Amino acid sequence: MANFWAKTPNWIKPFFSKKFVWNINNNKELSVYFTFDDGPHPQATPFVLEQLDKYDAKATFFCVGNNVVKYPYVYQQVLDRGHSVGNHTYNHLNGWKTDTEKYLQNIAQAQEYINSNLFRPPYGKINREQLKSMNNATPPWHICMWDVLSFDFDRKLSPEKCLENVIKNIQPGSIILFHDSTKAWDRMSYALPLALEFCKSKDWKMKKIEL
Repeated sequence: MANFWAKTPNWIKPFFSKKFVWNINNNKELSVYFTFDDGPHPQATPFVLEQLDKYDAKATFFCVGNNVVKYPYVYQQVLDRGHSVGNHTYNHLNGWKTDTEKYLQNIAQAQEYINSNLFRPPYGKINREQLKSMNNATPPWHICMWDVLSFDFDRKLSPEKCLENVIKNIQPGSIILFHDSTKAWDRMSYALPLALEFCKSKDWKMKKIEL
């Protein structure tokens, strides 16, 4: 699975559905796409929003429905700042370990609070039956994966290594994955500002995902 690598190898992408969005190439401008999973979070998400404002950056937040219910005011801040949001299931379910009907119901439950056609499977894990059902949905879902994984969720990783994972692998068109969560806080809070500064030094636009 792609999350063994900080940089998703091109050779692995054809093994997955063509519906998966790994990166976004725009020949008209040099843009990168920061994304944040597992929020909203009362500490991490406001910090992320503050950093994004500093660098005139927009981003995409793949939200867990249960967290939206617990912290609606934080979720509203994300929307008010002009960022985009995506569905990350209601209970952060692992698709490989979850019955398809239950998985789809959990997505639908999250969708009651998250108005978006963007979806990212927790852990990047979704099985063929689940994916087929989502592909046949109306309106269609856009399954957003990632091109660069910061590994900020790995407590064994140093903040410096987390930053290195991003800086060494990011390029125009990259979708970068961070987490606005308690687990990722120590690494994300260090790496994100420096990653944003790096992109600014390259004159890359930092945009939200809109599909």
